[in-house]
Amino acid sequence: MADVRAVRLAALRSVLAARQVDGMLISSLANIRYLTGFSGSNALLVVGPADSVLLTDFRYQTQVVDEVGDLVPVRVESKSLWNGLWEALPAMVGLERLGFESAHLPHRDFDRLLEHGRRWRWQATLDVIEGLREKKDSGELASIRRAAEIGADAFARTLAGVRVGMTELQLCGLLEHSLRDSGSEAHPFPPIVASGPRTALPHARASSRAIALGDFLLLDFGATHGGYCSDITRTVVVGRSNERQREVYAAVLEANEESRRFVRAGMRGCDADAIARDVLEKAGFGEAFGHGLGHGIGLDVHEAPRLSRVSETPLPSGAVVTIEPGVYLVGWGGVRIEDDIVVQDGEAELLTMIPRELIELL
Repeated sequence: MADVRAVRLAALRSVLAARQVDGMLISSLANIRYLTGFSGSNALLVVGPADSVLLTDFRYQTQVVDEVGDLVPVRVESKSLWNGLWEALPAMVGLERLGFESAHLPHRDFDRLLEHGRRWRWQATLDVIEGLREKKDSGELASIRRAAEIGADAFARTLAGVRVGMTELQLCGLLEHSLRDSGSEAHPFPPIVASGPRTALPHARASSRAIALGDFLLLDFGATHGGYCSDITRTVVVGRSNERQREVYAAVLEANEESRRFVRAGMRGCDADAIARDVLEKAGFGEAFGHGLGHGIGLDVHEAPRLSRVSETPLPSGAVVTIEPGVYLVGWGGVRIEDDIVVQDGEAELLTMIPRELIELL
């Protein structure tokens, strides 16, 4: 069976050839991991028409061998990766025009291209590898499924520890601990823990606010397995819910369920977003849903494709995306229900096996 990394490198070369670019300098660590398997924190990768080279530093001289093997030649630099790059490039065959990742190259490194790389013609590229990453293969899907399972287990552990009077910060610490205990390799983003009126802040940071009886409690968190992420949100009530809370929650739940039922491969991101938005507008909450329906997840917790009012790009079969409608009423509170799904030609596959009905912590 072919090494999936070699398949990905071949796919990249085909894309570059179609764009009339000989090769590409890759500085995004997520893209380097996707292409080579290397997970270190310092690396550059050059992919040419016939050969490639990966550069890293001495901290990873053992790790890079274990993770990359003989897929591509590796240079372990004792000083600067950029010095090594200028030594390696002249030996590579067929390189005249080179792309670089304009979204991932700091200006100081772009200046290096102008100063030391004048021998080559540099062309800014955008989302070349990200486009290849949209459709997940079986191995990637297995990692994301496991990350979702870890998240579900951590959520259950966390709910068991919720107590009236504990602060959001204390609960956030419990959530982070639960994610690690459940097997998460890392936190793909700082978890969001908000209570009471603060649940109306879509990206609230955990605060010193004490959780009170009757509060909405919103938890937005993710787990990582094999480098791949999950991204989950649940909103619960501490104690008994009231009529208004149940009304808002029911509207968001319907928007979530309708979206999961009807999102299909080939549908534009804006059309997917419209499914949830129509439900919330009919319920009278259209103005309170201010963000997009969702986004892709994978090696990054936010990646292509996008499900938003402005996204005209069709959703590919095999993409993993979030479905996260929300209603946010300033001064009162908010609800978000976020699941991870695999986009398919038919009904999407649900990865987030956590109950969606309103949970009351009694």
